[in-house]
This record gives sequence, structure tokens and C-alpha cells, in this order.
Amino acid sequence: MAEFEPKIVAFCCSWCSYAGADLAGVSRLQYPANIEIIRVMCSGRIDPTFVLEAFTNGADGVLVAGCHIPSDCHYLSGNLRAQRRIAMTINLLKQFGIEPERLRLEWVSASEGDKFASVVKEMTEKIKELGPSPLRDGGEV
Repeated sequence: MAEFEPKIVAFCCSWCSYAGADLAGVSRLQYPANIEIIRVMCSGRIDPTFVLEAFTNGADGVLVAGCHIPSDCHYLSGNLRAQRRIAMTINLLKQFGIEPERLRLEWVSASEGDKFASVVKEMTEKIKELGPSPLRDGGEV
């Protein structure tokens, strides 16, 4: 049997974390290819239903990355909204029996390509330890 390779969906804010991911790429920093990046205008735009939908569509982990807090958000308080929403979503995942470590919130600026690569590496290793999501391949919670 082949080694488990997790699928990770990353919601990255357009202004900082997406640019950080881009910097990691142009700097040729190595990180696992297990991640699918979805560019959003602001991390505060991430609704809990987006996270749940990612899991029900086969993701083993979800990363939400945004601007540094509290004053670096281009939309003033979007990252604070993201922080509240992710905390609420983690509690929701626990109620469904999904490990809270499968959802991670990180602040990555446009100049932190190395941090983005590091976060992806750490998250991939953690999800490998946890194994496939209980929702993968049509599993029920």
C-alpha cells in the first residue's frame, strides 16, 4: 500500500499570504505539493461553510492564511474576523469528531515566503500523522 499523501486546501488572502506563497515559489523554496491554494480577497471572508465544504470534498486538512494581526489587514479587521470564525469552526469540527489540528490559521506576510513553506511542511507532516480525514472517500461523521 502506498504511503498516505494528504490533500490540503489553503485559503490565502490576496494581499499578504498569497504573495508569501508566490514568494516561496519564485524563491524556489521546497515545500510539499499536497496543497491547493485558493486565493481570496481577505481571510475574514472565509466562512465556516467553506472549511466544511473543503472537508466534504476530500480535503484532509485546511489552512487559512492571512495578514498579520491586529493592524496589518488591508481591510482593517478582516483578520480579526477570521480569527473568531476559525475558533468557532474548530469547535464545530470537534462536535463532528474531526480533529481540530486539521484546521490551521496562520498569519503570513508578503515577505515571508520561508514561513509559508515552513507552515505547509509542518501541516503536511501533522496531517500524515493523523491519517486520512474521516470524511474522505464518502466517509460519514
